[in-house]
Amino acid sequence: MAKLEIQRIPARRDNYLWLVREADTDTVAVVDPADAEPVAARCAELGWHLTHILNTHHHGDHTGGNLALKEAFDCVIIGPEADRDRIPGIDIAVGEDDTVALGTQTARVFDVPGHTRGHIAYWFADSDALFCGDTLFAMGCGRLFEGTPAQMWASLSKFAVLPDATRVYCAHEYTQANARFALTVDPDNAALRRRAREVDRLRANDTPTVPSTMGAERATNPFLRAADPALAAAIGLKGADPVAVFAETRARKDRF
Repeated sequence: MAKLEIQRIPARRDNYLWLVREADTDTVAVVDPADAEPVAARCAELGWHLTHILNTHHHGDHTGGNLALKEAFDCVIIGPEADRDRIPGIDIAVGEDDTVALGTQTARVFDVPGHTRGHIAYWFADSDALFCGDTLFAMGCGRLFEGTPAQMWASLSKFAVLPDATRVYCAHEYTQANARFALTVDPDNAALRRRAREVDRLRANDTPTVPSTMGAERATNPFLRAADPALAAAIGLKGADPVAVFAETRARKDRF
């Protein structure tokens, strides 16, 4: 059984689109196509034919290419059931614990509201790949445009138990700014300091920092560490509930 081949396609100012191929069946999906042109161009370059679009949420920088790609490739669009009315061209709506097959590889779907009301993520366990849209970023998380801190903490907690080797294919290159913020709330975290230095080195050479891994995120992402007493103490909330710690951390990031 072939593991997924995953290509990064930069788009717009800081978006990453993920082109995913299962070689045994030549099934090809793109995750969150902001624009059609770069996806079509990469498919032509590689000789791949797009069969699926996987949307995590409705924002235009994740769905803007849906209709043009569907017209060009006659591909199937899969997106969140809780937000199907805002997903252009959707064919199949999925939600918590549904599965999505790409050839021999199968993703488990998570409902992860918070950034938007209907956000989902796709976890391909056999390929160690999590496509999480704007819920989880490298050392960050999405803004709470349509959800609550309790919802987002519950959503992130679903990711927090995934294996360390799981690669985190988030949708934006926000890592350097996220690291700078993380150091303000978790300054004594040695792993975070090391990672921040490495991110600075990579970005100085215009090298992408995504994908990350769940192991790295558990160790350095303050939004995944809201249940850690050390982080709670560092922001002056010793003994507080993780939701309260998460809410304060997110509020500080919003002002950062």
